Amino acid sequence: MKLLLEISYLGTGYHGYQVQKNAVTVEGRLQSALEKFYKCPLMLVGCSRTDAGVHAESFFLTVEGDLYENMSPKKLPFAITQFLPEDISVNRAWRVEDGFHARYDVMYKEYKYLIWNEPIMSPFFCKRAWHCPLRLDIELMNECAASFVGAHDFSAFMAQGGSAKNTVRDIKYLEVEREGSLVTIKVASNGFLYNMVRIIAGTLVDVGMKRIPLGDIENIIASRDRKRAGPTLPPDGLYLSRVVYKNDKFFKN
Repeated sequence: MKLLLEISYLGTGYHGYQVQKNAVTVEGRLQSALEKFYKCPLMLVGCSRTDAGVHAESFFLTVEGDLYENMSPKKLPFAITQFLPEDISVNRAWRVEDGFHARYDVMYKEYKYLIWNEPIMSPFFCKRAWHCPLRLDIELMNECAASFVGAHDFSAFMAQGGSAKNTVRDIKYLEVEREGSLVTIKVASNGFLYNMVRIIAGTLVDVGMKRIPLGDIENIIASRDRKRAGPTLPPDGLYLSRVVYKNDKFFKN
């Protein structure tokens, strides 16, 4: 039997999602908890890889192994809680068909980047948002965001160490919103390059602080030169917020 889980986690205390040798990861903690509950080895496949310090509001993974056939998936989130740390939660669970793949069946993912835009940082958003003390021009940032939408070669927005051979990605939407002191950047795409969202966010911030002229964005994208784009913002403000699958026929319950 194969189960699909939706989880949430705060990534502050983890070296990313995927299991690594000699490092504490979200997948490692989750696998340990699930194997304690089911008392057997299990195979986990996640929908994505998140870097150290990055959070997830909605992350999906499949679990395969000798699972309890007679247990309703609806009961699993409550049953597994006692084995999990407080910064990881299982929200929902479904049975899925064997052909379902948590990563390859994704149509697009949405990430959010949170910015606390006040002279003094709020302690309640420490390690949950990036602090920008200078007032950002949200209208300029939104006008700039339109230049990113569509299929482009985003080489200028890939950090050193990225291994993607094909650097073309299709951005479905990119929006900047302000609610009080909190600025939220939302971006959705069929895929992302290494640190792409954090570099886009840094570039938008530079536009919002008028360090990069609005008309330069298309030229920066066309240049494919990482040095021309904005800085890579820290992981603290980044969240995987939404995962949309190609077909929901796999969800049996």
